[in-house]
Amino acid sequence: MLVIGVVFAAINGRMSEVNEAIFSGAKDAVTICIGLISILVFWLGLMRIAEVAGMLRGLSRLMEPFVRKIFPEVPKGHPAMGYILSNMSANLFGLGNAATPMGIKAMQQLKELNGHKDSASRSMITLLAINTASITLIPTTVISIRMSYDSVAPTDIVGTTLIATLCSTLGAILIDRFFYYRRLRKGR
Repeated sequence: MLVIGVVFAAINGRMSEVNEAIFSGAKDAVTICIGLISILVFWLGLMRIAEVAGMLRGLSRLMEPFVRKIFPEVPKGHPAMGYILSNMSANLFGLGNAATPMGIKAMQQLKELNGHKDSASRSMITLLAINTASITLIPTTVISIRMSYDSVAPTDIVGTTLIATLCSTLGAILIDRFFYYRRLRKGR
């Protein structure tokens, strides 16, 4: 599409407008990135304080019985469960960038539990589905973008985001279980 757009602009003699749009977009991208970095640093700092204060450990203990039902193949006390809980906690606070390293570590641990096979285990598929959908209480990235563009009420998105992510997470779990039980019935 990019190439078609440039060719079309060149044919119609509108390359100056394309150049202007490119430089304007680049300037906006840098401004947004700087705004996002400041907000993410703030929230990552708060997450670090919450971690040191034991709040994340407490949240993980609250979530563990539910998460254990979703990941029954993960043995109690296995490092994978800690990484899964950390990933879910970071996603809960809208810190996808902070959740990614925990998700990668969780996948590595789940691969070990899977015997280093090339195919994904049930737990790996479930983690991917939940991580992608992830319930979000505080959508920090969206709030920071709204702040960058001088939104009158940047946090108005919180309620809508919570409802949408609850629905997407529930949908991800239901679809994951549907295909898992369907595969079991077929004897695979």
